[in-house]
Amino acid sequence: MAGLFGKKSIPVIGIDISSTSVKLIELSKAGKGYKVESYAVEPLPANSVVDKRIEDIEAVGQCLTKAYKKSGSKLKTASVAVAGSSVITRVISMPANLNDNEMADQILIEADQYIPYDMDEVSYDFSTIGPTEGNPDQADVLLAASQRDNVEQRVEVCDYAGLNAKIVDIEAYAIEHAFDLMRHQIPDEGIDKVVAIVDIGATTMTITVLHDGNIIYTRDQSFGGKQLTEEIMRRYGLSYEEAGQKKRQGGLPDNYHTEVLDPFKDSIVQEVNRSLQFFFANSAFNAIDTIIMAGGTSTIPGVVSIVEQQTGSQTILAEPSAGLKMSSRVRPERLHGDAGALLVSFGLALRSFD
Repeated sequence: MAGLFGKKSIPVIGIDISSTSVKLIELSKAGKGYKVESYAVEPLPANSVVDKRIEDIEAVGQCLTKAYKKSGSKLKTASVAVAGSSVITRVISMPANLNDNEMADQILIEADQYIPYDMDEVSYDFSTIGPTEGNPDQADVLLAASQRDNVEQRVEVCDYAGLNAKIVDIEAYAIEHAFDLMRHQIPDEGIDKVVAIVDIGATTMTITVLHDGNIIYTRDQSFGGKQLTEEIMRRYGLSYEEAGQKKRQGGLPDNYHTEVLDPFKDSIVQEVNRSLQFFFANSAFNAIDTIIMAGGTSTIPGVVSIVEQQTGSQTILAEPSAGLKMSSRVRPERLHGDAGALLVSFGLALRSFD
C-alpha cells in the first residue's frame, strides 16, 4: 500500500479529491519549465465527501473514472493527498548516520512519543530534511502520520478507476510544491519572504504560510463558498443547484450585491485576518509580505482588492498555469479559469519530478 510521501521520481497524475469535485492534472517537462499534458475537473455528488472524508467510495470512484476519461491521460500511476486536518506532522531529530531502514526501526520504537494512535491503525512515513542546526551528528526528519482509513479510502478510489496510487502526500505539502509555479508572481520570487497562500474551497479555507518557500504554518477552518450559495438559497427561495448556477452565471435580483455578496466578501476578510492573527500568535513573525488567494471563491470580483486593502499586504490571485505550455487536448482558457482551484493537483503532479 502507498505510504505517506511515497517513492520519488515516478510519473504520476495529480489527483485532488475535495468536498465538491475531483480534479486531476498530468505534467511533463518542457525545457526548464513544464507542460500540461492533460487535466479535468468533475463535480462530485452531494455528500459523497464530507469534511475531506470520503463517505461513498463508489460514487467518488465513478467520478474519478469520468475525469480520467475526459482528460485523455494514458498514465496509470497517481499521486493523491490526505487533508492536513487528518494528518499529524512532527519534525524530530535522529542520528544522522542511520540509513532509511534503521531510521524506520527507530521511529517505530519511539512512535508513541510522537503519534497518539495505535500504530496498527496508522499509515506513517518520514522524509529527511537535513542536518540539525548546531548538531551535525543529528538529522531533522519530518514524520507524518494519518489514520490508515484516510489513506486507504483514497487508494481504493484510485483502484476503482483503474489507477495505482503510488504516492499519498499531504495537502499542505502539495501546496508548497505548487508555490514553485507561482514564484514569478512575487517580488524576488519569494526568496526570504513570508507568503500566505489562502485557498478557499466550498467548505474549507486553508491557510498555508511559507518562509523562503518552506512551510512554517498551516491551518484549516470551516468557511467557504458553500455559505454564499446557502445564503442565496435562503434569501431568494431557490434550490441549492439553482443558487449555485445563478451565483456563477448571474441573474440574481439587484439587491444581491449590496445585501448578500458584499457582506460575504467582508466575511472573507474577517476569516483571513483571523487566520493571520493565529499565525502571528504562534510564530516569531508579525507581518506577511504577500497573500496569494486561491480557490474558486477567491475569483469573486473584488475579493483580492478588499483583502489587500484590509490586511495591508500585497494580495494577488494564484496563477499556477501562467507560463506553462499546453498539449493540444488542453483548452488554455478553461485551464486558466480553473487554475486557482487546482493548487493541490498541480503540487501532486509535480511529484513526478522529485
